[in-house]
Amino acid sequence: MDAILTGLRAAAEPTRLRILALCARAELTVSEVTEILGQSQPRVSRHLRLMCEAGLLDRSREGTSAFFRLARHGPGSELARLLVGLFAPPEGATEGVALLDRQRLEAVQRARAEAAAAYFRANAGRWDEIRSLHVDDEEVERVLLGLLPEGEVGDLLDIGTGTGRILEILAGRAEAGVGIDLSREMLAVARTRLEAAGLRHCSVRQEDMYQLPWPARSFDAVTIHQVLHFADAPDRAILEAARVLRAGGRLVVVDFAPHSLGYLRDEHAHRRLGFGDGEVAGWFRDAGLEPAEAIHLPGDPLTVTVWLAIRPRELGAVAPRREGAPRVSVGSSGQGRTHP
Repeated sequence: MDAILTGLRAAAEPTRLRILALCARAELTVSEVTEILGQSQPRVSRHLRLMCEAGLLDRSREGTSAFFRLARHGPGSELARLLVGLFAPPEGATEGVALLDRQRLEAVQRARAEAAAAYFRANAGRWDEIRSLHVDDEEVERVLLGLLPEGEVGDLLDIGTGTGRILEILAGRAEAGVGIDLSREMLAVARTRLEAAGLRHCSVRQEDMYQLPWPARSFDAVTIHQVLHFADAPDRAILEAARVLRAGGRLVVVDFAPHSLGYLRDEHAHRRLGFGDGEVAGWFRDAGLEPAEAIHLPGDPLTVTVWLAIRPRELGAVAPRREGAPRVSVGSSGQGRTHP
């Protein structure tokens, strides 16, 4: 009762209801909420703080920025979802404050997407060069090969394939591979690369990672390599990837551990400054997957994390571990190890 009353008091103000509705649709910074509402930043910050304290919103700090979204767990989360549903514009509405807020939110999201697309267009030809400034590619690729053993991957999907490098290194593991990306410039690089390598069983296509065109249970393995830190809604990307994964299939996500290099946001269009293990594991569980131990690959200056999740097999269909398949654990130093 106390939690519900606290949440109701925190939400009982027009601007706060509007903020709840916005944070139910996207993860937003204080400045973005301020831009959408047209109110002062101190006032918006105060509203956000009160709703976080009441458990209606979750707040995550990244360097000098903070992101806000609807709470995921607890009585405050349930109350927030209920209030958002009551506040939603009626079907067919053409005016009203909630509808106007949504239109302004879409404008903010379009601006983000355009900035990211412009960055990808400008850097398509040297994407691997930029990545190598932060990541030891060979080490990451070795881990990926260990997590996707030969003979266990029929159909492979690489989300945000970029130059097609992940398809290239995993081609020997898959009977058929497909990579998706929104950037035509990236896809042009990827097609050239795959053709040069003679990988005719691999292809790329322009698709949206939030709306994959395949039916459920279409792939044995899905990879998302260095993509989520650009994503506006990384949890939605995980959910959609899990949807197309077959029983027993594997989802492998590679991205940065939390860091404070804020210039990556300004100069390289990064939306998020890394992800914590608990956050990613929570997304996996919400998508119906079983998370494995994370593998941490320390770098200079960034640490890369490899997260693995498996879709459980149907009851009675659990197969024993195949001979030669890897068993992954994390040592006391955080360094991932692959055991034969």
